Amino acid sequence: MTTGTMLDQLLEHKIVAILRGIEDRHADAAGQALIDGGIRLMEITMNTPGASVMIERWRMKFDGKAFIGAGTVLDLEMAKVAVDAGAQYLITPNLDEAVVAYGRERGLSVWPGVMTPTEIVKAWKAGADAVKIFPMGTLGTKYLSEIRGPLDQIPMMATGGADLSNLAEYFRAGANAVGLGSKLVNLEWIREGKYDQVTERARQFVDAVQDL
Repeated sequence: MTTGTMLDQLLEHKIVAILRGIEDRHADAAGQALIDGGIRLMEITMNTPGASVMIERWRMKFDGKAFIGAGTVLDLEMAKVAVDAGAQYLITPNLDEAVVAYGRERGLSVWPGVMTPTEIVKAWKAGADAVKIFPMGTLGTKYLSEIRGPLDQIPMMATGGADLSNLAEYFRAGANAVGLGSKLVNLEWIREGKYDQVTERARQFVDAVQDL
């Protein structure tokens, strides 16, 4: 999987499901429920206990069904653990150029978390093929639309604050994709075994982005 191909997947499917704090015993059923709802990119955050074990298992279990990434990759050490587990892309809340370089060396997309125009351009020049604008819940869509003007060639995934009611606003402001955590992945439903509701929520988001 080349970096270009993974970027193509991000731009086509427009949603990355963020699984943070999910228990291993629920992970496989939750992943399948999201896939059944049409989700094709899923990240397990590296601050989730057992993340690398789950990533490795998902790569085998969901091969050909979804693309599995590692999130909250804070530094090079975490990046190496994630890649060894089989992560197909790396997502960070921060810009660590060593992580971007490592991903490039391994042929993996790295989508670093950035906020300011300076950080966005720095990440782009370091080799990131897309950036994660974070925290969007605080920054707001007006901020995204303002930085989009001069930075129109850089693919941007907006993470934080998006839900079904404002999803279109995110894309109108210039987002190419969104990272969705608890608004998509309801851990209480998962723990209660309500996987049909997880699938239905995923389908609602997938349908909502199709025409955006």
